[in-house]
Amino acid sequence: MVQAEQLAARWLEHLAVERGVSEHTLSNYTRDVRRYTAWLDGAGKTDLSQVTATDVEAYVADLRRGVDGAKPLAASSAARALTVTRGLHRFGVEEGVLSADTAAEVSPPAAGEKLPDTLSIDEVATLLDACPTETPVGLRDKALLETLYATGARVSEVLDLRVDDATAAIDADGILAVTGKGNKQRLVPLGRHSKDAIDAYLVRGRPVFATGKSHALFLNKRGGGLSRQSAWTVIKQAAERAGIHKEVSPHTLRHSFATHLLEGGADVRSVQELLGHASVTTTQIYTHITADSLREVWRSSHPRA
Repeated sequence: MVQAEQLAARWLEHLAVERGVSEHTLSNYTRDVRRYTAWLDGAGKTDLSQVTATDVEAYVADLRRGVDGAKPLAASSAARALTVTRGLHRFGVEEGVLSADTAAEVSPPAAGEKLPDTLSIDEVATLLDACPTETPVGLRDKALLETLYATGARVSEVLDLRVDDATAAIDADGILAVTGKGNKQRLVPLGRHSKDAIDAYLVRGRPVFATGKSHALFLNKRGGGLSRQSAWTVIKQAAERAGIHKEVSPHTLRHSFATHLLEGGADVRSVQELLGHASVTTTQIYTHITADSLREVWRSSHPRA
């Protein structure tokens, strides 16, 4: 077992005595490494040999958004903190107490990067229930929002869906084929709620709008494919009816989809596939929730919490 605080103390002494860093630099490194070890302690990760790259990513994301009353750090400040974290892990490898430098795999946050806004699970449920299903428009809006949240697809990907895509998914036990960037196709599950909403819309909603000219799944009142602006309006109106005062957009449901999957225990690679990200680095922005989940599990189950 490699105690994070003990290794940090050894590293700081090494910097002061053997490396001869300035007093100012040592002060900054001390502050940053103590912040890191305190974060690890709060997440129940005091054994540095058990810390993964995902843990380090979650730490950096927490710095960016601010947790436990701390002020959110700018990308440049979080990047400097990551440099210190990397230095600690690298020192552990050089000293032979760590077998792998997991922090080296973590990329610093890009300047101007903003963590996505998300809705809680209860807020999503309230939003989805806020669509009245007594009218064709309400049935369409309910099906649209259920599909956005169930699949995590981009709004453009959902609006590109055709009727045949939806019927094939319902026939295939809810597995929907989504075409993303670069014309790459991926398979995502729909789930019972979204399947039911789509089925109801196809039976009682879409035929009212259909003029035979468009094969798009989601139609406007004139029979054409629903636009991105109209989809934006749909979710804004649903948020107003639900009494949600956050800034909500179609992309908010995509962010919430990813966050809720990770909170539920899904691994980053699987979420990457479901979102259609070419690189897992893009998906790693969502790992800011990991720290909170780890803390809650640790506090509720550890005998010394």
